[in-house]
Amino acid sequence: MTATTATQTPPVSLHTPVIGWFDQHARDLPWRRPEAGAWGVMVSEFMLQQTPVNRVLPVYEQWLARWPRPADLAADPPGEAVRAWGRLGYPRRALRLHGAAQAITERHGGDVPSEHAQLLALPGIGEYTAAAVASFAYRQRHAVLDTNVRRVFARAATGIQYPPNATTAAERKLARALLPEEDERAARWAAATMELGALVCTAKNEDCTRCPIAEQCAWRLAGKPAHQGPPRRGQTYAGTDRQVRGRLLAVLREAVTPVPQSALDAVWDEPVQRARALDGLVADGLVEPLAGGQYRLPLT
Repeated sequence: MTATTATQTPPVSLHTPVIGWFDQHARDLPWRRPEAGAWGVMVSEFMLQQTPVNRVLPVYEQWLARWPRPADLAADPPGEAVRAWGRLGYPRRALRLHGAAQAITERHGGDVPSEHAQLLALPGIGEYTAAAVASFAYRQRHAVLDTNVRRVFARAATGIQYPPNATTAAERKLARALLPEEDERAARWAAATMELGALVCTAKNEDCTRCPIAEQCAWRLAGKPAHQGPPRRGQTYAGTDRQVRGRLLAVLREAVTPVPQSALDAVWDEPVQRARALDGLVADGLVEPLAGGQYRLPLT
């Protein structure tokens, strides 16, 4: 089955079982609770990018306790956001979230905007995050395409094991075609397909016996043909510049005063890679160099 023919299938045949499954099996996550509000949803979306839920949960709780509103975060230096980010990884997300909080405070009176275009205009917010916040926080009708949703649609509708490495126009068209017409049901569908991909239709060892749409899944019905596209990107960490950057940032997060070069030199033996990683942190705005060979997390 192709993406074109899949859209001819009545979407309700997928909506009802998937949303029904979600009603019974959705995890009780803090950003799904009404009290999380739009800010809680936005914080979770930044943190969950390329990071599993179990690592996000404690940092999320601490973050919202310290900065319950965007204006609270905006009032602190960006380095404090980097510090509080801890070891979630990809710490530029912390700077982007801080920048978004500043813009929300300046442009929208401290309230996360509800309009998709206004969300998309915030610094650090891309198409996915804007759609996710509008859908999950404000119950609007948007196609929310994360890795899990893309994998569910690739298998169930398109009949392939994995989606392309980068989101395509065809995927976006299919996602829009599969959206329920009603706003609330569309928002529920977005959350349900994401949860299905996270818990059942996983990248490896998918459990079709638990899938509510297994009988309609094009990939399963075709005999689960093996992936034929480009090799899937694997993530490595040990020995990479990412690991060095993480160790350098760990020293700076623990420090309450500027850190001398010697303290940073001690975290990694290879000087060329260490210098490259430190230069990258400075260029990304995550580290601020000071006179006398000292460094700190950014204050502005």
